[in-house]
Amino acid sequence: MITKGTKLYSIFTGACPKCHQESMYINKNPYVLNDVLKMHETCSHCQTKYRIEPSFFYGSMYVSYAVGIAFAVAAFVISYLFIGSNLITAFIAIVGTLVVFAPIIMRLSRNIWINMFMHYDKSKVKP
Repeated sequence: MITKGTKLYSIFTGACPKCHQESMYINKNPYVLNDVLKMHETCSHCQTKYRIEPSFFYGSMYVSYAVGIAFAVAAFVISYLFIGSNLITAFIAIVGTLVVFAPIIMRLSRNIWINMFMHYDKSKVKP
């Protein structure tokens, strides 16, 4: 179960990794492409600074590669093994999946990256 206080909650919702009270992103919708990577500087609840150092999120590119591979494998398994399409159609399904889910993959990889370095702190939660 994904509940507040778990890393999975912060990863899947994009919530502050320290207090889980607010979204890290200015616009919660990842498909507003102008704002897909725009983040608040700090959390308004616990004052956690999201950019630990300059270029901090460059490391999320490595995570993005792994997440993209997971999406591609899922697209292949669904199209080729479950639906029974040929390899060309499966390839098109993989490319389509990666294009459609690119904003989600970008945000998900940033969320995973920041949660590798920050942990939930119950004392930061304000009622």
